[in-house]
Amino acid sequence: MSNSSPITHTLDPTKWIDNYSDYLFRFTIIRVNNHEVSKDLVQETFFSGLKSAKNFQGKATERTWLISILKRKIIDHYRKTNSKKGQAEVRMNFYNDGENEGDWIEQRVPQSWDNEVEKKLENTELQYQIDLCIEKLPKKYAMVFRMKTIQEIDTEIICKELDISSSNLWVIIHRARMQLRKCLEENWFNN
Repeated sequence: MSNSSPITHTLDPTKWIDNYSDYLFRFTIIRVNNHEVSKDLVQETFFSGLKSAKNFQGKATERTWLISILKRKIIDHYRKTNSKKGQAEVRMNFYNDGENEGDWIEQRVPQSWDNEVEKKLENTELQYQIDLCIEKLPKKYAMVFRMKTIQEIDTEIICKELDISSSNLWVIIHRARMQLRKCLEENWFNN
C-alpha cells in the first residue's frame, strides 16, 4: 500500500477565461437557451469565483469548482424567473438548446457513421428538431424537464421552487418525455 497524499488543486484566475469560458458557456446555453443570459451567468461565475477564491480547498479541479458555482447561478436564475417579480423582470425562453436530452433519446440516435462531418451534421439537425419539439411543450413541462433531466437539479429543490409535489414532478417529466418522443418520431425518425 502506498501512502500517497491526495492531489491538491490550485486556482489560477488569470487563465480562467482562456481555459474555461467556452466550456462554461456551452454548459450554460444548454440549460438556459439564451446567449445573453448565458454570457452573464458565466461572467457572474468568474466574479463569484474570484470573490470566494479564499474558500477554495483544492479538493476539486478548477473546472469542477467553477461548474459548481455556475450550477448555483443557474438555479438562482430559475428561481428568479419562477417568482412573480422575476417573471416580470426576466424575459427568457424556457426551451432547451442542449446536447444532453437524456438517455431515452440517445438510444434512438443512429449509432454508426463513417464520416465525422456527417455525424456533426446529423447531431446538429437532431438538436434543431429537439429544440422545435421542446418549444411545443407546455411552458411548465419544458421548465421541469430541463431542470430535472438536463440540469439534474434535485427533486426536492425543483418541487420547492415550483411548489409541486414529487409525484406531480414525475408525472410532468413522463408527459414531457412522451410528447417529445411523439414529436421526434413524427418529425425526425420518420423522415
